[in-house]
Amino acid sequence: MKAATIGLSAIVAIAALSFMPAHAEEGSDLLVPGMPVATDIPNAHELPDPNTNYKVVFSINRDPENPDDVNPMFNAMATYLNTLGKYGVPPEHRNIVAVIHHRTEGFDIVMTNEAYKKRHGRDNPNIEIIHKLKQAGVDIRLCGQGLVGREIDAKDVNPDIQIDLWAMTTMINLMLNGYARIG
Repeated sequence: MKAATIGLSAIVAIAALSFMPAHAEEGSDLLVPGMPVATDIPNAHELPDPNTNYKVVFSINRDPENPDDVNPMFNAMATYLNTLGKYGVPPEHRNIVAVIHHRTEGFDIVMTNEAYKKRHGRDNPNIEIIHKLKQAGVDIRLCGQGLVGREIDAKDVNPDIQIDLWAMTTMINLMLNGYARIG
């Protein structure tokens, strides 16, 4: 089975959904609390299917425009998870992985808040969303080669994030095992 790749325009569309208000029923449990779900579209086709095994890897390799902002791919992931949950996709059918890889300052989001603050003089804006995604069942990974390139000690990595050898190996392994790549 070939892994699917979705283009930049799809990523922008998914990220845009993260800025729309949530339409979950009042009192319902969102998989990622405080984050939205996709807006309902009357007569829409291709809704999430509870019988489908969703195997998706999100490639996180770009920085937000403002370093004080949450990485927009995390917002898109939260919206996607909440939408899967809204449509009844069970946990065993939600196989979602985030792979953080690049060697720019934005890679530093993998750091604990203390280490990030020491390096940048401000709080890591991604700590809360990373924890919420992890609690919702997302497997969050980082590129070990990026860790070396950014000179980050492994002890300074957020405990919600797994260190892999190399993002290329992780992405290839996941795609060979049927994961669709976003980003």
